[in-house]
Amino acid sequence: MLHVTRMSLTTSIGLMAIFAVDFVDMIFISMLGNDALAAAVGYAGTLLFFTNAINIGLSIAAGALVARELGAGRAEQARHYASSVAVLGMIVGLITSILVLLNLSYLLSVLGAEGEVLRLATRYVSIILPTMCVMSIAMVAMAVLRGHGDARRSMMATIYGGLVNAVLDPILIFAVGLGLDGAAIASVMARLCMLAAALWPALRVHKGFARPSLKQVARDMGPVRAIAIPAVLTNVATPIGNAIVVREIAQYGTDAVAGMAVIGRLLPVAFSVIFALSGAIGPIIGQNYGAEKFDRVRAAFLAGIKFTAIYVLCMSAILFLLRAPIADLFAAQGETRILIYLFCGPLALASFFNGVIFVTNASFNNLGHPVYSTWINWGRHTIGTWVFATIGSQVAGASGVLLGQAFGGVIFAVIGWVLVARVVARLERARALEPFADEGRLHSLFGRRGW
Repeated sequence: MLHVTRMSLTTSIGLMAIFAVDFVDMIFISMLGNDALAAAVGYAGTLLFFTNAINIGLSIAAGALVARELGAGRAEQARHYASSVAVLGMIVGLITSILVLLNLSYLLSVLGAEGEVLRLATRYVSIILPTMCVMSIAMVAMAVLRGHGDARRSMMATIYGGLVNAVLDPILIFAVGLGLDGAAIASVMARLCMLAAALWPALRVHKGFARPSLKQVARDMGPVRAIAIPAVLTNVATPIGNAIVVREIAQYGTDAVAGMAVIGRLLPVAFSVIFALSGAIGPIIGQNYGAEKFDRVRAAFLAGIKFTAIYVLCMSAILFLLRAPIADLFAAQGETRILIYLFCGPLALASFFNGVIFVTNASFNNLGHPVYSTWINWGRHTIGTWVFATIGSQVAGASGVLLGQAFGGVIFAVIGWVLVARVVARLERARALEPFADEGRLHSLFGRRGW
């Protein structure tokens, strides 16, 4: 429990730095006095979340492979896997950003953006998206640092990025007068800073990367693909679920979309520790799985669930007490205020089930069953979102959309928990039977040769 807590808190500090800056971004943009700007950031954030989900999936593959190889005592292979995932991330980042930029207006309009909001969102995404490959390598480097147990340096990379963003935001938005463009440029500079701050210690301190080569990438493609593709698909499901919710919310007007945008920035600030838990607990489970210590795998999983419950209860109480000041901070009125109050109440408590899904997905990815996390996330963000959000919309309007989405999370959290227990039990049984299998093979060999 102490290990899980330490890894989660150190990782979350870095994440909170980034999310807090995004939160401040939204405050600055709200101060410009144009609801269209806040709505544009909401639409743009949904699309950028999709591209970042690909990077997250690749970093999960890097972290799982590196942690497993280090746990098994194969440091050289861990370095090769890290380099192969980094090269793959750069290639995928370039291709994806080009494809999205070529279809940018269409994709944003599908989400519900139109008119001035569509124009602003398109411009915002066009500035940030070309740095997708930069973010990909940075996230792989941070995953490698966590795989080596160096949560502090991984944390510092995100803190440095957050500081750069925080300093440049007011300068570019207000002093230089760039407005929304200034916020986007600050984000680009923050990504470049994160790349430098994560890659340098991964290379110099841990020697976590081997010299990259396309031949090595091709050789490692099988194991990398086995985790990366399900992990990417798993994480892409989240922005698709968000897109479904945004589209449902859009029918209730710009105020509702602005409320969603505020919640989208407030949620990761309040629950960055739970977001970090997924990346923090993965290497713990991966190394113990590589060392075949299944009692520790089970203990780490249960510690993650307990940690989630305690944190969500405490944060939900804080949000409930501060719901009025938070709404006032954004000068929220009407539907925007209603949604913020809803988030600071029952929706905050429902984050426990999101945390359970994060822990189960990290477990599947590091126990050699990443496809399970894919099915859980896709089920949660398609059937579990669309069906219940639609029903909620019919019953309670914009608030019902968010409540329906939360209810779907409860169902799939329970399914994930049960599946993890079965996977660990099956792996433990298989390990216990291995000596008998070896004895049987030897007996068959010697008996056949008359020895």
